[in-house]
Amino acid sequence: MPIKVPRNLPAIRALNAENIFVMDEVRAGTQDIRPLNILMLNLMPTKEATELQISRLLSNTPLQVELELIRTATHRSRNTAQSHLLTFYKTFDDVKERYFDGMIITGAPVEEMPFEEVDYWPELCAIMEWTKTHVYSTFHICWGAQAALYYHYGIKKRSLPEKLSGVYPHRVTSAGSMLFRGFDDIFWIPHSRHTTVDRDDIIAEKRLKILAESVQAGVYAVSTSGGRQIFITGHSEYDALTLDAEYRRDLKAGRNPRIPANYYFEDDPSRSPNMRWRSHAHLQFANWLNYFVYQETPYDLEQMRTNAMKVLAEASMETDREENK
Repeated sequence: MPIKVPRNLPAIRALNAENIFVMDEVRAGTQDIRPLNILMLNLMPTKEATELQISRLLSNTPLQVELELIRTATHRSRNTAQSHLLTFYKTFDDVKERYFDGMIITGAPVEEMPFEEVDYWPELCAIMEWTKTHVYSTFHICWGAQAALYYHYGIKKRSLPEKLSGVYPHRVTSAGSMLFRGFDDIFWIPHSRHTTVDRDDIIAEKRLKILAESVQAGVYAVSTSGGRQIFITGHSEYDALTLDAEYRRDLKAGRNPRIPANYYFEDDPSRSPNMRWRSHAHLQFANWLNYFVYQETPYDLEQMRTNAMKVLAEASMETDREENK
């Protein structure tokens, strides 16, 4: 089925070249069908590349998906043209009165900064709080996952002795996890980060469950019961050459980076990368859309308003109980 994206989004040309059926807003308006409404907060500096990567993965199911893009209003991007942002992106204020089937919060290149020192941290906190009542399932990626684990559950990120960069083998550690239905015993996922979350910190939080891990890369996937919040520490959405571009950027900057592990043929940067994660990336996003969004979210998104009122009422009662202790 097609993915509906903002009209004239540059990613459309690349998606069409890959035989992905893309539908713009005009044509979608003629169809009598309710697509899944997916909102993406794009925090990556290379926004156009991320738009393409995520659109590609959301398109590979029988479900029709409508993708909307938002950006932070409190941060000015230095790597994406302002004209592109103004044309294709909304701000949180534009969408905060609406309800969405699902949301994606991407990674961001600010992981070595304390969360509170990120210039858009207060705005991001407001958005993450809003997702609890206005989004059925939120899919957090890399730094977005670390930020959400910290905001929602107080789980701190921890610095690594050196950058984790490469493609690493993982295992599903939660039997029966629908997010990893159909996965092989071993699957490979790219990572690119300077920080991590501690396994013991997650295990200590009874509202969270670890779904998949890697000996080398640590915890990969974490979820709440029912999958209303999903946290992914890697980058399954990466293209074949994304890690290569990052490695050569760091080389040029004189950072003396390690060669990304298990990435180039025979670990030789003069040779082509070995893309071994594509099929699992598609399957992971398809499982999220099917089992945690499509099969669970109400057909009429306005029904989420009632659910939101219940959540707020329960939170208020819990606050009252704490204050009366």
